[in-house]
Amino acid sequence: MSVSADQETAPIANSRNGRSGSVFRSFGSLFGGSQNSGGDAPAGDGYVEFGMQDPERNGRTLGTFAGVFSPVALSMFSALVFIRVGYIVGNAGLYITLLQFIIAYAILLFTVASVCAISTNGAIEGGGVYFMISRTLGIEFGGSIGTLFFFANVVGSAMAISGCTEGLMDNFGPKGNFVIGDATLPDGQWWRFLTSSVINTLQLLVCLVGAALFAKTSVLILGTVTVCLFATFISFLAVGATNDTITVPSINELSKTVHFLNYTGLSATTLRENLGTHYGIDYTSGGKQVDFSTTFGVLFSGVTGIMAGANMSGELKNPSKSIPWGTLSAVAFTFVSYIILSFLMSCTTPFFTMQNNYLFLLPVNLWPPFTAIGILTATFSTSLSNLIGSSRILEALSKDQVFGSLLKFVLRGTWKGNPIAAVAVSWCMVECILLIGSFNIIAQINSVLFMLSYLATNLACLGIELTGAPNFRPLFKYFTWHTCLVGLLGTLIMMFVINPIYASSCIILCLILVIALHLFSPATQAAQWGSISQALMFHQVRKYLLMLDPRKDHVKFWRPQILLLVSSPRSCCPLVDFVNDLKKSGLYIIGHVKLGDFKDSEDVENNQQWWSFLDHMRVKAFTEVTLSRSIREGVQHLIRLSGIGAMKPNTIILGFYDNEAPRDFFQNGSSPYKTDDFNAGDIQNFPIRHDGDPKHFQVQEYVQILCDTLRMKKNLCLCRNFERLDKNFIAKSNHVKYIDVWPINIFNPTSGDPFDVVSLFMMQLAVIMLAKWKHLRLRIFLCDTNEERTVGTFDTQAPQMEVFSKMKLEQSLKELRIAADIIEIQEWSRDTEFSHQARTLRQFTAQADNALVEEDDDVGEETMNRSLFYMQRANEIIRERSDQTALSFIYLAAPPKLSMPDFTQRSASYMELLTELTVELPPTILVHGVSTVTSTSL
Repeated sequence: MSVSADQETAPIANSRNGRSGSVFRSFGSLFGGSQNSGGDAPAGDGYVEFGMQDPERNGRTLGTFAGVFSPVALSMFSALVFIRVGYIVGNAGLYITLLQFIIAYAILLFTVASVCAISTNGAIEGGGVYFMISRTLGIEFGGSIGTLFFFANVVGSAMAISGCTEGLMDNFGPKGNFVIGDATLPDGQWWRFLTSSVINTLQLLVCLVGAALFAKTSVLILGTVTVCLFATFISFLAVGATNDTITVPSINELSKTVHFLNYTGLSATTLRENLGTHYGIDYTSGGKQVDFSTTFGVLFSGVTGIMAGANMSGELKNPSKSIPWGTLSAVAFTFVSYIILSFLMSCTTPFFTMQNNYLFLLPVNLWPPFTAIGILTATFSTSLSNLIGSSRILEALSKDQVFGSLLKFVLRGTWKGNPIAAVAVSWCMVECILLIGSFNIIAQINSVLFMLSYLATNLACLGIELTGAPNFRPLFKYFTWHTCLVGLLGTLIMMFVINPIYASSCIILCLILVIALHLFSPATQAAQWGSISQALMFHQVRKYLLMLDPRKDHVKFWRPQILLLVSSPRSCCPLVDFVNDLKKSGLYIIGHVKLGDFKDSEDVENNQQWWSFLDHMRVKAFTEVTLSRSIREGVQHLIRLSGIGAMKPNTIILGFYDNEAPRDFFQNGSSPYKTDDFNAGDIQNFPIRHDGDPKHFQVQEYVQILCDTLRMKKNLCLCRNFERLDKNFIAKSNHVKYIDVWPINIFNPTSGDPFDVVSLFMMQLAVIMLAKWKHLRLRIFLCDTNEERTVGTFDTQAPQMEVFSKMKLEQSLKELRIAADIIEIQEWSRDTEFSHQARTLRQFTAQADNALVEEDDDVGEETMNRSLFYMQRANEIIRERSDQTALSFIYLAAPPKLSMPDFTQRSASYMELLTELTVELPPTILVHGVSTVTSTSL
């Protein structure tokens, strides 16, 4: 972010006065709580706590009345109060009109409650609604809604200017009410556009001077409109009946036989006639039939000004207090005014008159200029408020770099806190909207855009309330999630009531903006505001984790939940990437043990670096780092404590213990994982062991870790030669064709090996990788042993046993729905050396014969040499068949038991034999499974 720290970026969390309570606390708590001023913004992440701002900085000069009440009241009066209330009452009747006002203001009240809750929960900066939504829902929703709200203010300003121009032409144009002689304003499409442009330019000059002049102007205009409105109330009570004062407008071609409209004054008969509905024809729209939706659409479009005060948040001395108080007061004031006006119209004016002259208030006023002044001032002020609001929103979008460098000129065009460039852009866009010309089209678009911003505001408040975040403690207590939900549903329904096509288009446009900002906006990476999506996900994940019962696990739904133990991320990038594919949407944890003492370490976990590593690798994994005095003890901690609830690792994967120097994939020029992000000068994060450096632990401790893993009932995998794994090459190469499975315990081969738990676990892992590499074939090598070793299992002759073993394996694969090629290996049955060495090799594993161990306490050199020769021969058999192999799975015999008296020597021999077995092979996984992972039943 290029914005200085004092330009607030993340105010949702805040300090409090310590008071909390229910929804129905005393009204005195509405604006309670002191706010600390002053203090510097904390350096580093740009986060500013509530109450840490200086209210006098950046020209914050407006109070509640001038900054919130006046613009909100004027925006909610707009053109409706003097031009369209009669249209609504004359068609819908008093009862339906009152019902529509109640529905509209109920929706507005619920939305205001959401605005007040968010605005009193943290320091509010410029941008109003955009600022609140972006800091709550995140930059994607905030930026998209803010962009549409910017356009809503632009369209609203153009609509009000069009109404102001219409008022000028009706009063001072040809046949105008105040025309004397031939001195009239020229009328016509382009003359009206010129007049609108002059009004727009006048507003531009007011805005360029600054918000203070706008505030003074709005207060003056509000006073003028209020005086004109009270003059209208008095006129209803004072003016008597007349039938030659109200003329039929020249544009009304629906009533050609009538030239004057009746006015009865206060009359009980007129009131009774106006109670019910009398839907007629709208003479301004070419004879369109009026109904409930059209009257409500007109009514709601006139009261969409509740955000005018929030738009001025950047100029308010105390926005957290001014926005709730000023907005609620203005809503109450305008509601009472509209109800009184509707009732007086129903008592004095026949519905036929109200249907055929929407400007009938002017002829029946004690002093007609009052109505004309009210129309012009109300529309002018509404347009001015929207123009100011749009410029502030554009400035906030630019500060947050929502659109990157595209809006950088807006910040450069700021002078003494006044966003001159943003005002100029808003003025130009208003000019473009004025070219549309049609007031009705502009009004409908304006209403739907404002409704969408109300919907997002209610959604933001609903979301943060449902998360139960401890830092959501607004001073405004008169709301619950129920009010947010009602406001959300109400605004959504009314959007489609007003115009379903425009509503659908705006929602689709909003979703497109959300996706585009998520993918391309630089603010998504730079902003540290906190997104409500994270809080909602935490809330739901916790709930479902509690519902996930490990006692209800079933083998049909088994999936690998993997803990990968790494020494340094630099040396194991291909393995980390591979295991990300192997996890099959299961849990994936990358574990690391740091050697040391806790009291001597300041940053044990170094989480930021590990999360950066996950981002660099683009893997869906968690990290767990522990500090321990030994590697073995640390691994025990990770195996036992990693995960949560039923999401615990069931498979432990380790790299292979050998003496080869590890490769640095961050620095290798040909590596797809090359990066300099983990280098700070000469200091490297995640250092690796260089050639000649001693290892952190010995082979004995490594084998002890393997034993501990199996004792804790975890599946075990040892990975070797993965520095050779190249996923891109495998995907493109026509030479690499196979994934191999060797389901024979090479330390103790029997014909029953392909059907035990270990072999089935190997096949399951192979099938998972086959789903990732769809172009490869699965090969399973059936290694038949000689007659002497199989007679105990199969009471038949050797040739028959060979056929029977293959048929049984084919049947098993068919039941398991595994498509594979079965390759028979005859060497184990034909080479007598294999059978002679089997009993000796078994002594290096957990299957060692205790009697034999007591007879021959240590392994002689000759025995070890014969065993190594056996492993070299097995390695040769595997290598001969691995030329086109991408990955091999080999049966891992369990390591020697810890209780053996010569465990140290046997563990070293065990690893030496495994090293000989896997040398020069393709990427290989030695597998030992301890749990059933396959199922043949539904």
